[in-house]
Amino acid sequence: MANKKEVYLYISSFIRAREPRMLSRDKAERMLEAPSFEESAKILTDCGYEDMSQMRAKDIDKALAKHRDKVFSELASLAPNKSIVDIFRIKYDYHNAKVVIKAEAVNSDESGLFSGSGRVKPEELLAACNEDRCKDLPGRMGAAVEEARQTLARTGNPQLADFILDRAYFAELQDLAEQMDSKYLKGYVAVLVDSSNLRSAVRTLRMGKDADFMASALVPGGNVSCASIMTSASGEGLAALFANTGLKEAAALGAAATEGGTLTAFERACDNAVMAYVCDAKLKAYGEEPVIAYMAAVESEITTARIILTGRLAGIAADVLRERLRDMYA
Repeated sequence: MANKKEVYLYISSFIRAREPRMLSRDKAERMLEAPSFEESAKILTDCGYEDMSQMRAKDIDKALAKHRDKVFSELASLAPNKSIVDIFRIKYDYHNAKVVIKAEAVNSDESGLFSGSGRVKPEELLAACNEDRCKDLPGRMGAAVEEARQTLARTGNPQLADFILDRAYFAELQDLAEQMDSKYLKGYVAVLVDSSNLRSAVRTLRMGKDADFMASALVPGGNVSCASIMTSASGEGLAALFANTGLKEAAALGAAATEGGTLTAFERACDNAVMAYVCDAKLKAYGEEPVIAYMAAVESEITTARIILTGRLAGIAADVLRERLRDMYA
């Protein structure tokens, strides 16, 4: 009988065969230096994307989302445990929930902001909310949506509603990591939480918000506890707190950002810390690690493609775009 790792042999081989086609730093550099937007976009076709050379920004977003949906569906059909794909789909469920709740609060149609990459179809989510069937939503989502709606109605503060949904999102990730009993996945979720909490702490300090606001924004489950972050609530304190973690560079840049420095380098460093963890999966021949890493890499690849293509369309200089690019898996 196959062990837990061996059931991933086929999908791991499938992914390893796909990785050479991914957007690499060299290909990204070629996209930045291509003579025209059209030639830049055509380079992506070598990575399995449709030809976007005649598209505008809105169409590019749709095409990139379509590519993500295709990858998720393909991997779900091959994975021995579909929950491994849900790790990446859950984020889009909660994005859609935020859209529904805010649209409901201002009585507007924001369906154009929906993502189709989640577990729940947007129209089904909308119907569940409109018909008071939130309990039918998967995982922790139903209870979180109800709490967020009530909080927004009571306070009029959409940020507080977002915090409730964010906590439920990360709690669901932790639930799945426990169910799958994957050390690598648990570590990945913890790094995501740490990155999120560091961003929240830096933004709280930058905006001059109080301790109650920071406590609402933080989520449990990271390698660095919420209590430690609360007691180190200064730029220098955060830099010291994260000094022995993969977010060391990000925390140092965050400290500067709390004093009015740019957030661009800080945000990039947070993403790079997550990617550094993901890249450890390259040492694994098969198992859940290559699957998780590949999906994280696809998400990062899509972000890079969007930055370059929309930037080229807008006429932004290559050097400026280059500064915004994250580290890459390929």
